[in-house]
Amino acid sequence: MTEFEPRIVGFLCNWCSYAGADLAGVSRFQYPPNLRVIRVMCSGSVHPAYILEAFKDGADGVLVAGCHPPNDCHYISGNLKAQRRVALLKKLMLQLGLEPERLRLEWISAAEGEKFARVIREMVDDLKKLGPCPLRKIEISVTAESD
Repeated sequence: MTEFEPRIVGFLCNWCSYAGADLAGVSRFQYPPNLRVIRVMCSGSVHPAYILEAFKDGADGVLVAGCHPPNDCHYISGNLKAQRRVALLKKLMLQLGLEPERLRLEWISAAEGEKFARVIREMVDDLKKLGPCPLRKIEISVTAESD
């Protein structure tokens, strides 16, 4: 039997976190290949529905990464908006039976490639302990009955 490898969806802000991920790659910092990146202009633009959709579609964990608060956001306060949304979404996840630890919010600047790699390594390790996302097991099928 093979070891469980978690699937992670990462919403990375264009200006800081995505550039941090790029620096990690260029600097050849080692981290697991479990992350699938979605580049967004701002972490504040990540709607909670996008995060829930990622879990529904098979992600075991979701990372939202943005500029450092309070004043590094290129869109003034988008990072603070993301912080409020993630806090509320973690409470909702608990009610839905999902471990809030599956959702992680991180502030990663363009100069923090090593931090980016460390965050991915930590997240993979944490998700391996939690196991597959419970939503992965649920098959939702809609069948139309014909007359």
